[in-house]
Amino acid sequence: MSKLALTTKFTALLGASLLAFSAMSFVGTATVDVAVAQDGEGRQFSAKAGEIVNEALQLINGNQHSAALEPLNKALALPELNAYERSTIYQMQGASYYEMNQYAQAIGAFENAINAGGLLPNEADSLRVNIAQLLIANGSYAEGARRLEQYLANGGQQKPQYVEMLTQAWVQSENYSKALPWAERWFNAASPKERKHFDLMNFLYNNLGMQGRQADIVKQMINRWPEDKTLWDAWASMLANGGREQEAFEVTKMLYLGGALNSEADLMKVVQYYSFYDMPFQAAQILEREMNAGRIARNADKMVQLSSLFRQAREYKRAIPVLEQAAASSGQAKLYADLGEALYNEGQCQKSEAAFKQAISKGYDSGKSWMLIATCRYEATQQQDRLNCQMTEAEKAAAPITKSRNAAIEAFSNVPRDSRESRNATKWVQFIKAEREAVDRRCEFEETIEQELCYQKIKQAYDAEVFVGKFVLDDPKYTQYKADYDAKFRVKIVEE
Repeated sequence: MSKLALTTKFTALLGASLLAFSAMSFVGTATVDVAVAQDGEGRQFSAKAGEIVNEALQLINGNQHSAALEPLNKALALPELNAYERSTIYQMQGASYYEMNQYAQAIGAFENAINAGGLLPNEADSLRVNIAQLLIANGSYAEGARRLEQYLANGGQQKPQYVEMLTQAWVQSENYSKALPWAERWFNAASPKERKHFDLMNFLYNNLGMQGRQADIVKQMINRWPEDKTLWDAWASMLANGGREQEAFEVTKMLYLGGALNSEADLMKVVQYYSFYDMPFQAAQILEREMNAGRIARNADKMVQLSSLFRQAREYKRAIPVLEQAAASSGQAKLYADLGEALYNEGQCQKSEAAFKQAISKGYDSGKSWMLIATCRYEATQQQDRLNCQMTEAEKAAAPITKSRNAAIEAFSNVPRDSRESRNATKWVQFIKAEREAVDRRCEFEETIEQELCYQKIKQAYDAEVFVGKFVLDDPKYTQYKADYDAKFRVKIVEE
């Protein structure tokens, strides 16, 4: 059984056991004849204070607790109040706050009653217990439990309801090591033992890593309720938490293959197991099969999960139609982005780009989207013919690879400057431009090498002219460089 399920049970149990005291128990001490002394010296009301307090008491008896606070505050403002009067008035004030479900104010009033010093020891102890209960009821589980433990450590009576309350309060605060000794007392004292007692011990032993004790509890539960399939789930959980994950998986798989798992929750657990054990394709197959059979609801969330599993398995072709359906039905930006990514992985750049633009229009991260659009555009260049130095500049500019590079640069430039992807986008633009520049440099280098070779042949022809009586070039291609050679070198020779 999951931690969440157990905690939910304990929360309900806690609510049923808290605040087992009556607010009116605090105000009985105020119903007095102001002229008669109470038990103990100084435990009496003056005529002035008593008149105001009795007015408040009449309002309290009429369930007018909000109205009662005014005379009570008025009484507390009297400068001559003794400790007993203050403690009693604070108790009445706290009781009214409690009846109005204002627990924090009630706690403060009750603490003031104790601090005023007018209570007998047993009265103060009783109020301390009530404060602890209120703290727990108000969500201050650890503080309430700490105060209740302090009360017991100082000689307070350890009632069964206190043991149960401490167990549940420490569980609620997720301090399982503190909860365990109280839970064991609660469990051992329970007669007859119910399912909730076993569930709690299983939960605590599981969270505290006490596999041996947990195994004992689960075995007892299976013996008591062998037909209860949730116990097998608990057994599988125990195996998993004990480091025997494969065995836990095998138990669940056995139950599924044997037809024992029929509910959607159980079937989804099987899917989750396969996914957890890095078998996303098998998990997707089960999920798809059970949705087709109607045993798992075919809703947007399940379709998203199915597409995610196919994507994890790199089965993008199977993920795409699922994502298309999920995105169209939900209109969620993230689903359009996931669809764009799946299409990107299948090399369907135009469809991928359309999906990403849909995602952007619905608020998805434009930086990430444009990065993938641009990357898809750039990757198209890997399948295209490269530029070569025999091409003219016009041919290079019109080449498909040049157009794809320019389209990629345009997409990378659409990444917003404030995006975390901005730096990478800038680097990609620089890289793509550097690719084209490298081609130009290579062509320029090749042209330079050819020119130098031609210059050498032209010079050799001039040098040989003295001996052969005429200027002769062996290769017609050298002729294209002769005028340039003459302009650079022959003019200077003539001038000399």
